[in-house]
Amino acid sequence: MENQPPEKMVQRNEPNELALLETQLRIRLRSYVYDFRMTVQDGGLVLHGRARTYYGKQLAQHGVMAQSRLPIRANYIEVLGSR
Repeated sequence: MENQPPEKMVQRNEPNELALLETQLRIRLRSYVYDFRMTVQDGGLVLHGRARTYYGKQLAQHGVMAQSRLPIRANYIEVLGSR
């Protein structure tokens, strides 16, 4: 387990690992999802933020699934659409 990169080790409610994962995803999603953040609820992750498109929302969800072993309990990323 020690040889894995930190983002692959997010398994439990560990604030430092969660903060690192959140920062990495913010950087990766910066043009797709705004105000991205995650909270832990009932042993899983809840995603929050705003996206321009459903594609951005989906990118965020798949990014979390690829980097964390915690299940996603809810995806509350709001899709703003074109205005």
